[in-house]
Amino acid sequence: MSKKSDNFIVWATYPSVVAVTFAMHYWLKSLDVALFVATYVPGLFAAALVTLLEWLSPAHLRWHPTRSDIGNDLSFMIIVQVLLPPALSLLAVLALVGPVQSLGIVPTSLWPHHWPIAVQGILVLVSGDFLRYWLHRACHKNKYLWRLHAVHHSPDKLYWLNVGRFHPLEKALQFLGDSLPFILLGVSKEAIAFYFLFYTVNGFLLHSNVRLRYGVLNYIVNTAELHRWHHSKLSKESDNNYSNHVILWDLVFGTWFLPRGREVGPLGLRQKKYPMSFLAQLAAPFKN
Repeated sequence: MSKKSDNFIVWATYPSVVAVTFAMHYWLKSLDVALFVATYVPGLFAAALVTLLEWLSPAHLRWHPTRSDIGNDLSFMIIVQVLLPPALSLLAVLALVGPVQSLGIVPTSLWPHHWPIAVQGILVLVSGDFLRYWLHRACHKNKYLWRLHAVHHSPDKLYWLNVGRFHPLEKALQFLGDSLPFILLGVSKEAIAFYFLFYTVNGFLLHSNVRLRYGVLNYIVNTAELHRWHHSKLSKESDNNYSNHVILWDLVFGTWFLPRGREVGPLGLRQKKYPMSFLAQLAAPFKN
């Protein structure tokens, strides 16, 4: 492969994966399949595609996962990222949405329901990221929240599957910022699906061990180039790039960080002998 062709692939990978994923989403919607299917199938396709890219074009060979890594991260992905959010949503609907909306505490008219679905989805991204940005910063500054968040920073390598490595209690806190407000506002399922799909595919690429270049997109979305520095062992490097998927709030609040001309060094926690198994990490925040 020529250098010119290789450079094109490195630059085109991110927009191509996102475009193909959303094209599949809208194609399935045009066939009138269930919205759940039209959202989850492209998400699964994106996971398969990023897995292939990690094998064909890894950013770092040292980041290849072991069988143990995959087993633990698969447990986090299934239990914390796939099963827990619907359970939290159901609990919110049963316990909060009806009473709050009947009292008019959060008027649904605050949300621009008449806007195009894609624009509403982008609004969910930007506003939800604002809340997630401050929660994320708090998790790095508050010692009790850090105990939960350390689970996410425990790996010494990045690959797409460990994007889901979060303690369930932190996931519940995230739900309060990036899902519950929009449920209370009555945001349509279609707009939430748009948000969820971008959240999914961008998250996979954000953590991926794939050779990627983003250019100007580093000033629009949170990227693998930016997020790798957030996982650095050096606090002066990791204390940056807190946004979830839209990098706007790091630019606004001065925490955008992307050194030029060098690669990120060792990743993970400075704490020695941190447990790495799924069950041990569930208990880790509650131990001395």
